[in-house]
Amino acid sequence: MLNLKVNIDINSGFCFGVVYAIQLAEEILDEKGILYCLGDIVHNDEEINRLRKKGLITISHDQLKEVKNETVLLRAHGEPPSTYQIAIENNLTLVDASCPVVLKLQNRVKQSADEDKQIYIYGKRGHAEVEGLIGQSTNEVVVFKDLSELDFEKMPKKISLYSQTTKSTENFYKIYNQILAKGIEVDLNDTTCRQVSNRDIQIRTFAQSSDVIVFVSGLKSSNGKVLFDVCKQYNPRTYFVSSTSEIDQTWFNANETVGICGATSTPMWLMKEAESKLVSF
Repeated sequence: MLNLKVNIDINSGFCFGVVYAIQLAEEILDEKGILYCLGDIVHNDEEINRLRKKGLITISHDQLKEVKNETVLLRAHGEPPSTYQIAIENNLTLVDASCPVVLKLQNRVKQSADEDKQIYIYGKRGHAEVEGLIGQSTNEVVVFKDLSELDFEKMPKKISLYSQTTKSTENFYKIYNQILAKGIEVDLNDTTCRQVSNRDIQIRTFAQSSDVIVFVSGLKSSNGKVLFDVCKQYNPRTYFVSSTSEIDQTWFNANETVGICGATSTPMWLMKEAESKLVSF
């Protein structure tokens, strides 16, 4: 026996938006036994598999066009207006679990679009939340993941700057200041979710509190990739796993402390499962 002392990060696990979406899904599944969900309800395959066994059916936006007279859950990431139009045309009952933080952001982007402002979004193109934001404007929206993607010489003299909610607040303000330094006027809209962005700061302390860190996250989670890199930076003995079967006993020495943490899309039950495996070594 390795006699490992294991601690789970109390700040890790689902953000409130994901908690709300999954609670809604489970209530409907318990009642009806079937529910369609537009896109992955959370970027974690283990949690999706758990809900699939209860009757959750994940569909794409293309598949949504063929679904009629059914109940469809909209996940926390939010949706563009076109999705709601399809729902009306196909007589769909929507269960809207869009995160309030995302909805507020959508409204602000729409207002900027209505005022014909040049909208720039710090985020990941193709991400569900970002696609929902782009859909709020009929004009071109510029999405960039870092400043190297921007051509400052061709940029307008004034922009309206937004951020995907799950991006780092610290990085967002660095980008803001660097754009200002280029002589561009910026209408700043701080739209990062503090519950998510603060994890970056909290996890730095947690990563240093144990000999080894087991970081549990889905492979599709952008937030997971970011937080894992932070952990690895502050504790080189950090290991990424998407399921407990990937935990390797050779990573640990006798009597060491092990910290378990994860992304905002990591279910607590999965981290507890990891804890059970570690204490069995």
